Amino acid sequence: MARPASRRTVIGAAVAAASAGALGSAAPAGAAAPARAVPAPTAAPRTVDNRFWSTYTDWRCGDAAGVRAEAGQRPGIVIDAPAGSVERTDPHTGRTESWEYATWTSPWHRSTVPATEVIASWNADTPAGTWIRTELRGRYSDGGDTPWFVMGCWASGDGDIRRTSVDDQGDGKASVWTDTFAVDDAASGLRLTSYRLRVTLYRRPGTRLTPTVRRVGAMASDVPDRFGVPASVPGAARELAVPRYSQNTHVGQYPEYDNGGEAWCSPTSSQMVIEYWGRRPTAADLAWVNPEFADPQVCHAARFTYDYQYAGCGNWPFNAAYAATYRDMNAVVTRLSSLTDLETLVRAGIPAITSQSFLEEELTGAGYGTSGHLMTVVGFTPDGDVVANDPASPSNEAVRRVYRRAEWETIWLRTKRHNASGKVVSGTGGVCYLYWPSRPTAAQRTALAAVGVH
Repeated sequence: MARPASRRTVIGAAVAAASAGALGSAAPAGAAAPARAVPAPTAAPRTVDNRFWSTYTDWRCGDAAGVRAEAGQRPGIVIDAPAGSVERTDPHTGRTESWEYATWTSPWHRSTVPATEVIASWNADTPAGTWIRTELRGRYSDGGDTPWFVMGCWASGDGDIRRTSVDDQGDGKASVWTDTFAVDDAASGLRLTSYRLRVTLYRRPGTRLTPTVRRVGAMASDVPDRFGVPASVPGAARELAVPRYSQNTHVGQYPEYDNGGEAWCSPTSSQMVIEYWGRRPTAADLAWVNPEFADPQVCHAARFTYDYQYAGCGNWPFNAAYAATYRDMNAVVTRLSSLTDLETLVRAGIPAITSQSFLEEELTGAGYGTSGHLMTVVGFTPDGDVVANDPASPSNEAVRRVYRRAEWETIWLRTKRHNASGKVVSGTGGVCYLYWPSRPTAAQRTALAAVGVH
């Protein structure tokens, strides 16, 4: 399963019901009552805003200190002339080393959704001897600014630094919980109205090595508190041929990575989708895995998504960043608003990895309950039920599951639920990972834009 609930704070804004508008003046006695206009249906308020920087123009618009924007099919930023050097002690190895660095800071982005939560994600190449740090600074609706919060110190490998989130970050108004910035008291009305991101690129001194950052951005959201959601209308049926892997075939393997396969739902799901797009680790990449283990690429995904501070493989942006280490792949963390959004993606050939939590009796056919679990949505039946590759299945052959539409939509989109003890705890509010190739089809590009991802 993904992570204990105590490590994830999902805060939705309370929804206040607006009172009806006042009636117009009464008509004179004996006069016909004036016709009353029928109000036009209003669109549901937006709850999610995505902003990702990835084009050459994007990289040229930020504030650069020692970085250079590179054009091409996949534009990015690299170290040009380091802005300085720093001594850093890795909190997980105890090693103190010198690093040269350069930075790129995005322009301020005013979110279309004043937010209670923000989740950053990034795509980068980090050759051995390099790594990156992503930070967020925001502005509140009361006019105050946050400090710079670290959203992740990341490298694709683990030979130079240990990729890590940073605990104990807060300013009395908001906190960072592993990978999520969250306003401490959403009911107060305080929101984050705008933000900027800073990426620092590091390399060993005296070398010409450089990371290449190809995408960085964030999803800001204000999902209202809810124990349930309105049912969506089923769309067209389609099922994608996504590889099926069970995390449970890896129970007891490499317990140094989140206690082994029983907790590997996130990297297992990531690996399924990576291979759906025709990418996979090379034989050389997998040489470290015990040859007696089946599906060694799942072990590989667990190792290279592992967050050494969180002590788990369920860090959302770390999974997206891992997926983007494969050739010409894009990956983001976002939120969707309904199963209709998922149907739009699946219809275009894009599977999605979703996060949900539930009691055993809340999801017919699952056979288990969980405080947090990732699945891969691969299709929909003619009745609109969800076809999911569920990595919590006992074997690869059992991974394909069909779950009832209304049940599945509720456990994924709600922000509050009752646990087995009857206590009110959080839900994930529609979080998902989306992975797609850098040259999508026109239909795929349209589908991604329809759910707010560019």
